[in-house]
Order: sequence, then structure tokens, then C-alpha cells
Amino acid sequence: MPNLSNRAERRVLIVDDELAVRKMLATMLGQAGITCVSAGGAAEALRVLQAGSIDALVADLQMPGGSGMDLLAEVQKGYPHVVFLMATGVDDARVGVAAMRQGADDYLIKPLDAEMVMVSLDRAFHKKYLEQELENYRRHLEEMVEKRTVELQNALERLECSYSSTLDALGSAIDLRDSETAGHSRRVCLYSVKILKALNGTPKQLEDVTRGAWLHDIGKLAIPDAILLKPGPLTIEERLLMQRHVDIGYHLVRRIPFLAEAAEIIHMHHERCDGSGYPRGLTGREITLGAKIFGVADTLDAMTSDRPYRKALAFEDARREIEGKKGTQFDADVVDVFLSTSTAEWKEIRERTAEDVICGAALGLPAEIMDGSGDVGRNEVSIGLIQNHAQ
Repeated sequence: MPNLSNRAERRVLIVDDELAVRKMLATMLGQAGITCVSAGGAAEALRVLQAGSIDALVADLQMPGGSGMDLLAEVQKGYPHVVFLMATGVDDARVGVAAMRQGADDYLIKPLDAEMVMVSLDRAFHKKYLEQELENYRRHLEEMVEKRTVELQNALERLECSYSSTLDALGSAIDLRDSETAGHSRRVCLYSVKILKALNGTPKQLEDVTRGAWLHDIGKLAIPDAILLKPGPLTIEERLLMQRHVDIGYHLVRRIPFLAEAAEIIHMHHERCDGSGYPRGLTGREITLGAKIFGVADTLDAMTSDRPYRKALAFEDARREIEGKKGTQFDADVVDVFLSTSTAEWKEIRERTAEDVICGAALGLPAEIMDGSGDVGRNEVSIGLIQNHAQ
């Protein structure tokens, strides 16, 4: 784009089939310090445009072998940065409006007046300058947005990493608080993911269920050791106090934005479909899908784990127990999905978790993170790893 304050930098192409008109206009513009070249028709004008740098073009409307409108269309396609003024001997505003609608920057009425030509050129150059500035701004804005988007994505990844580390620490704290159920959070997390994946859960549902299952017993951090670790049966008062852990856990995490949905699972994980659960006695559709899934996963792990007051049951016995409470304690559809998975698969998940290894095949993990045996490496099962695989 030429410097608007220096007309000598401008190169103008004059296109007219009349030699006298070309010479007269070239003289007028030359006196103003503008360099001019000329062409006798549209075809010659296009060759000049191809050969050199042209900043503006003044073309006659009526020319043999191709009109000014035809030339304008070609210039618009191939040289949109070039200023285009249409000159016509027809004193009809409609002609000028039609030319400008097609892309001309201005139009001139013959006979041409030097002052009007210069005013029109200056105005058209200024318009092109503003358009170029706007385009530069748009391009800069796009680059800036792209840069900020990358920065935001990196920040979100760091934040997600921080979330995962925080959740890992909380899950470990829960396990340390209740050593008798060590690994419980990991196992129910994996069991829940397994069921929800079979139900074609969305990535968001998988994320929420993972977090809710991982933190479901966080409220137990506030339960006294005398109750939490009591080897015998609880009294009625002790049981009521123990049941408060769902409310405590819910209120601990519900105001954390990224745990809002997980908080609902924490609050509902002891509800039963027939309304016999706690703390609110919810039934059927009042209970979220995540909480219904967790109910089955939690029961499976509780029944197949040793407790101070009893030995672990066999997976086959736990399976029959869950099947027997289909439609009452547990959601029928969730139980059906649970039963569609073999006992061997549930055992495999538990055994792998006990060794702090996830079975990639059991969870449907991507092949690129599995080794040749189909298993993920022997790393500790973390909330971040489970979440990534759930998605």
C-alpha cells in the first residue's frame, strides 16, 4: 500500500480506448507527481497488471473488446488490493452505483476534471488503507486469539493436573483413615467406570462418576475412630452418626465447581431405588444414574472385602446377592449390565487393583497406553489415570 502522504509512490494504470484521453489524464496526474502507465483496452490492462506493481486503475466504462465492468470483475478476482475508478461519459448516477456495487471504489464523469480525479483517488486510497488496517487487525486478532487459546488450554491442562493430584491426595487420605478398606476407593471407581462404559456413558458422566466414586467416603474423615474402626456392630446412635458421612462429604465438596456433579453421587451413594436408603430416602428416578451405578459397585466391593466383623464373600455369592435385590435396592438396568459382565472380569479388575496395576482390556483403554500384554504399566492407580481412560 503506497504512502498516502507521498503521491510519488503511487502507480496508476489508465485504461481507455481513446489515446487522447489517456494522454490527457496521464498529464493531469503526472503534474500531481503520480507515475502513470496506460492501456488501450481490458486485455492489455490485465497484461500490465500481471507484469508490474499497480496501485490504482482508472478505466473507461465503454470500450471495444471488453467493457470497464468486465475489467472490474477480473480486477476484483485477481487484484483486490488495487484501487478501481470507473470513468463514464454517461451522466447517470445509476451507472456509477452499479459499478460501485460490483466493487469499484468510485466513479468519474467525463470530461474528467483534474481536481475531482485527485480527490477521488485520495479518497479511494484512504478507503483501501482503512480496509488493509482492518484486515491486519483481524489477522492480528485471530493470531492473538489462537495464542490465548493455546495458553488457556495449557493452563487448563495444568489445572486438571492439579485437580488430579488433589483428588489423589484426598483418596489416599480416605484409605489411610480407614485402613481396613484400603484400596476401596480405587476399586469402586474402576467398577463404576466399567458399568458406565457398558451403558455408553458420556465423557462428562464418566468424569463425574470417577470423581464421585473416588471421593464417596470423604465424609468419613469427620467420623470418630471409635465408630469408624469399631470391630463389632454399631449401636443405633453410632449408626446414625456414621450415616452422617454422606451429608458431611456432600457439604465438603459441593461448592467446588469441578466437583459439583460428583457431590451428588457422594450425597446419594447410600440411597436405594425402593426408598429404604439414606439420607433422604430417594426412590427411582430421583437418584442419579451415577449414584445407582455406584450403589452396585460399592456393594460388590464391600461384600468381596474382609471386614473386622466378617470375612469376604466369594464373587459368585456377591453376584447372587446383587441379582436378588434387582429392582428394590438396586436399579434393574444397572444390575442387568453388571450381570452381563463375567465374574472373572470383576475378579480381574480387583486383582489388578490390588497389585496397583490396571487391566487395560477390562477397562477398554486405548492400545497406545498398553504394553504388549494388553496391560498398562505397573503404576499406582491414580484418579488422573482413571479419568483419562474413562474419557
